[in-house]
Amino acid sequence: MGIDLESRIRNVTAVLGPTNTGKTHLAIERMLGHESGMIGLPLRLLAREVYDKICARVGVDKVALVTGEEKIKPERARYWVATVEAMPRDVDVDFLAIDEVQLCADPERGHVFTDRLLHARGRSETLLLGAQTIGGAIGDLIPGANFISRPRLSKLSYAGEKKITRLPQRSAVIAFSASEVYAIAELIRRQRGGTAVVLGALSPRTRNAQVALYQSGDVDFLVATDAIGMGLNLNVDHVAFSSTRKFDGQNFRNLTPSEMAQIAGRAGRHMNDGTFGVTGACDPFDPDMVERIETHTFDPVRVLQWRNRDLDFRTLARLRESLRALPNEQRLTRARMADDVIALETVADDDEISRLATAPAAVERLWEVCQIPDYRKISSTNHAELVATLYKDLMGPTGRISEDWFARQVAIADRTDGDIDTLSTRLAHIRTWTFVSNRADWLQDPAHWQGRTRAIEDALSDALHECLTQRFVDRRTSALMKGMRDKEELNAEIKDDGSVNVESHFVGRLRGFRFTPDAQAEGVHGKAARSAAAHVLSTELAMRARRVAAAQSDAFKIDRKGQILWRGEEIARLVAGDDPLKPSVELLVDEHLSAPDREKVETRVTTWVSEHIAAKLKPLVELASAEDVTGLARGIAFRLKENLGVLKRESIAEELKSLDQTARAQLRKYGVRFGAFNVHFPLLMKPAAAELTLALWSLKHAAASGLDPDRLPDPPRVGLTSAPATEGLPETFYRSFGYHVCGPRVIRFDMLERLADMIRPLLAWRSNRDPLAEPPKGSTGDGGFIATPEMMSILGCSPDELGKVLKALGFRLDRRPVKTPPPAAQQPGPSGETPSEQTAEPTVDSPDADAPPPEATAGADPAAEAEPVVAADAPAAPDAEASTPAEIQYEDVWRPRRHHRDAGERGEGRNDHHRRDRRHGHGPRHQSTKQPPGEPASASAETTPNAAAAANGNDARDRPQRDDHDRKRRHEGRGDRDHKRAGDRQGGDRPQQAQRGEGRRDDHRRDNRSDRDRSDRRREERNQPRAITASPPRSKSSAEADSPFASLLALRSQLEQARRDKG
Repeated sequence: MGIDLESRIRNVTAVLGPTNTGKTHLAIERMLGHESGMIGLPLRLLAREVYDKICARVGVDKVALVTGEEKIKPERARYWVATVEAMPRDVDVDFLAIDEVQLCADPERGHVFTDRLLHARGRSETLLLGAQTIGGAIGDLIPGANFISRPRLSKLSYAGEKKITRLPQRSAVIAFSASEVYAIAELIRRQRGGTAVVLGALSPRTRNAQVALYQSGDVDFLVATDAIGMGLNLNVDHVAFSSTRKFDGQNFRNLTPSEMAQIAGRAGRHMNDGTFGVTGACDPFDPDMVERIETHTFDPVRVLQWRNRDLDFRTLARLRESLRALPNEQRLTRARMADDVIALETVADDDEISRLATAPAAVERLWEVCQIPDYRKISSTNHAELVATLYKDLMGPTGRISEDWFARQVAIADRTDGDIDTLSTRLAHIRTWTFVSNRADWLQDPAHWQGRTRAIEDALSDALHECLTQRFVDRRTSALMKGMRDKEELNAEIKDDGSVNVESHFVGRLRGFRFTPDAQAEGVHGKAARSAAAHVLSTELAMRARRVAAAQSDAFKIDRKGQILWRGEEIARLVAGDDPLKPSVELLVDEHLSAPDREKVETRVTTWVSEHIAAKLKPLVELASAEDVTGLARGIAFRLKENLGVLKRESIAEELKSLDQTARAQLRKYGVRFGAFNVHFPLLMKPAAAELTLALWSLKHAAASGLDPDRLPDPPRVGLTSAPATEGLPETFYRSFGYHVCGPRVIRFDMLERLADMIRPLLAWRSNRDPLAEPPKGSTGDGGFIATPEMMSILGCSPDELGKVLKALGFRLDRRPVKTPPPAAQQPGPSGETPSEQTAEPTVDSPDADAPPPEATAGADPAAEAEPVVAADAPAAPDAEASTPAEIQYEDVWRPRRHHRDAGERGEGRNDHHRRDRRHGHGPRHQSTKQPPGEPASASAETTPNAAAAANGNDARDRPQRDDHDRKRRHEGRGDRDHKRAGDRQGGDRPQQAQRGEGRRDDHRRDNRSDRDRSDRRREERNQPRAITASPPRSKSSAEADSPFASLLALRSQLEQARRDKG
């Protein structure tokens, strides 16, 4: 069939297009329009299929079938069907077609297809059938060839990833090793009832039987290698790849996009649309790969594999040299060494073979023996040994293979017992002997051995088919499923609770758009019943899709896991996007829901999610899209959106300092509150909004924070003002729900602001402003405060927990002795009680039994230490018992931590700083600037802004009160001067008292920089510990004689009496 260039380019037509374009059908029709014809096909299985079709139309006596293992040659054959490798070269026909010519680029078989492309021609017409990728190479090698492009008859689309147990019916699963094929088939048998198996290692008879099992509908699944990708017409609706790597004979490599498209194209034959996807451990296809397969866009074939067909048989060395020849035409490259060349190179090193292969006929016979296929796939060396053995027999005296030796080899395979692997091994051996027997001049009685080997191969093929069916198909289940498919009406129903019953048997439950089979319904009836339920599910799901599309907004709900519920059933879930307020929607549906219904549901759910977020998080959504917020306020708005509406005030402290009142007003207009500890939206603290923000937070941050998004811990119960903090939970978890982490507890933002509002006036109140005014409950009058029951009440915590909360907020604890006034002359009051009984205040033991801090002891008033001594020196009453001094009691005073300013800040404007303190209501800084004992420096630095914020309120720009402060300061100054003049008029003891208390007043002046007056000092003295004795009350004169504080006590009694009289 060798031809020149003129004959090569005559009457050649290339019909190119993707799979399912009817190319093979066109070739059959064109061949039957001629008196004679030949068609070369890539697979024995496909060749057998085409042979059966042509025989059905023209008769068996007019059609020949030629493959490597099977030869059917009627005497008057007009039409020849063959594999490309087995195409006869000595048959001259009117029409000739070569299918799948793009395989010219295949590294293993490409040289055979290239040879037929260049040299095989029909007298009247030659058709080259293949993919569009081979068009350029054909145009260069065959100038003037006609090209016909055929579009695909159906649509092929990507269906994504599916579990093997969730694959739709009429699916083909692709694997690339026998072990993987068997494992997948076993899984499908257990879960879905059964599957057919197709491998390249199976005999044609076994493969035909397995394909027939699938085509007949006995099973709905097919597990196969890429052997089904070459033109097999199967009723496949979905192709699932379990792997995309294969062994090409030498290396493991990834499939090319064109190879994957060739296999995926088996889905959706004729006018039926098909789908493809992945399953098992195969990674999902990237979008580029999907687009190329769906649009059939692939890289063109650049070079074709070529091997010299003009071999030199004069000597063995010349034969080997001719096989190494290089092509002299464009687009061609020398093919790698195939099995026959490897076998020749191996046996050529045998001295005995070299002595036998001296004549051209002997060399040609050696080359014929080397072309025996290696069906056994043991090793190249083992195959070469078989070639050498056969060649030596053929070169013997008889010129034939030894009958006895051949009979023994055939008898070894003549057994049908054993498992799948054993039968497969025997079948590989007998296929080798079947190929040998089909060589007419190799055996004494080739016809006998052809029949004998064919019978053994058929018996082994049937036994292997039966073994495969028995292992991978449950016949009872298949029969029942087929019967149900043939039955028009099925007794299946879906109840209101979603339970699905078939023939009154519960087979599973429908939740949302997903069907969950009953785990207890195993075996024959369970699998068949579930398959029957699929028929009624499609109708039910279509109705549900219409109801979802028309549903009102109140029918949907989002839980904190990000799941979207419709009437309490999960139908979709949120997926985090770049914008935290615009998550995407992923539907949770199975294969029973049609594509149009799926689109309806997705559109409705997506619309509702956008509306729901806009309604529940309205101020945040409006701020995120506001165009009137500019500058620095715009940056704060962006950070609020990224943090779902809450920011720590200290995290944007610098920005707030630079934010003017106009910018603040812009943010406040959208509901932003600048709190003492957080900048947040009060409206987002409502339960529905808090649940939604927590769900949005979990989408993006739960996994990164070490939490399982499907098993999120419960947030604080709705209505709680505070709750214990769970160890290990990230702070952002609580903040997204509207709670601030404060040591051992989490406190709701609004309660934290109420706590700050309660603390602020206690810190700002000073006793020197109105000596007669009652101090606020809990205020010490010197810039500190004492925890009150109201504070514990709003937080719902114990005193110990409140102390830890205050420390976490940046306050420090100052434990100091309780100051009580010394005993003085007591006179009965209007009610019959003595003044000491009226003014005495109960002392409360400190909850902390530890020793007081050193700074608290050092800061105690000297009068408190001297008072017990004075009381001890007083004369005892005759009828009273002496008593020991009372134990000193301590009280816990909380103060804001002091700011640590740098050197430059401390050095400038000290007087201005003092005035700023007075203007904002700060007390005197009488505490030491040293770090309190037991408190780490890092804690002080971290918490200082919080305490300062609580003390100062929302900074000066939030609530400008400079004029009020100035007026209060002027009023307080006048009160101080009036009070000083009143004190000067009290009596003549003042010089002596001034002389005795000079040192104490100097200390007090240094500490009293925030205008604390004498009334505050008298109140502190009343709180000092007092020594109570049995002595009678001392008179005023005796007090003046013995005590330097007698005048002070007298003054206090007069002021108390005046206040009672005025009242």
